[in-house]
Amino acid sequence: MNIDPILRSVVAVRSSIPEDAFTAETLGTVREGSGVVIRDNGLVLTIGYLITEAEEVWLTTQDGRVVPAHPLAYDQESGFGLVQALGVLNAPAVDFGDAAAARPGDPVVLADGIGEFVQANIVARQEFAGYWEYLLDEAIFTAPAHPAWGGAALIGADGKLLGIGSLRLQMSQDGEVADINMVVPIDLLPPILDDLLNRGQVNKPPRPWLGAFSAESNSGVVVMSVAEGGPAAEAGLRQGDIISEIRDEEVDGLADFYRKLWRSGPAGAEIPMRILRNGREAWLRVKSADRNSFLRKPQLQ
Repeated sequence: MNIDPILRSVVAVRSSIPEDAFTAETLGTVREGSGVVIRDNGLVLTIGYLITEAEEVWLTTQDGRVVPAHPLAYDQESGFGLVQALGVLNAPAVDFGDAAAARPGDPVVLADGIGEFVQANIVARQEFAGYWEYLLDEAIFTAPAHPAWGGAALIGADGKLLGIGSLRLQMSQDGEVADINMVVPIDLLPPILDDLLNRGQVNKPPRPWLGAFSAESNSGVVVMSVAEGGPAAEAGLRQGDIISEIRDEEVDGLADFYRKLWRSGPAGAEIPMRILRNGREAWLRVKSADRNSFLRKPQLQ
């Protein structure tokens, strides 16, 4: 694969976030990563955490030009973010590939906005549950890892876009630990793209959100921390609590917890859960919320 023409379409993304923004403490006030041009009018696809609550976004092309941009949308479910360049990028749009057809062993390239790329292979296609109330049914995992993964473009052997880089993780196999990247599949974008462009969000009721950062434990889901001012904190959920049941149903891991939470109704639904705290069981009722209601909205340009 000749990667040079594709690199022209991958840009660097830099955003600044107000210090009093809801995500400033966890994600920082200056965020840097990459994005890829998906339309000839300068529409750029990136990973959403780079632009959440951003008051300024700047794109840098491969030839060093800096162009201001506007954050259009962040989809909580997929993790994708959209940015519109406010100047000419002179970068061609990348065609979408078929991420559903990608298989472990396939050769790929993960490219960032400063011209660095890693030749890699897909090592897994599987479910991914993130501690921040996030779940992908079938994420793409690649190795070796790219050191600047956030918003990087995953390109297949046919030169088409397969996904957007999200995380750097570790995988243990045959007693050895290897760094890998988790990539959000591009197939999640077309069904929601028009909504994101026209409405800034997907046209359906928002999921219930707790504001709990959690991990799996042997006996359920353990709370690592709670978002200050979020529903979980207001209901008294604490670090170290173990969530064993939700709505009288046993919790079997993090992904199962999320699915049962999201089946409880739209944002605002009351979520009863059984917890284990200091060896004692108790019930809590958490009035969920719309996560987006806690975030600053993009200012009109």
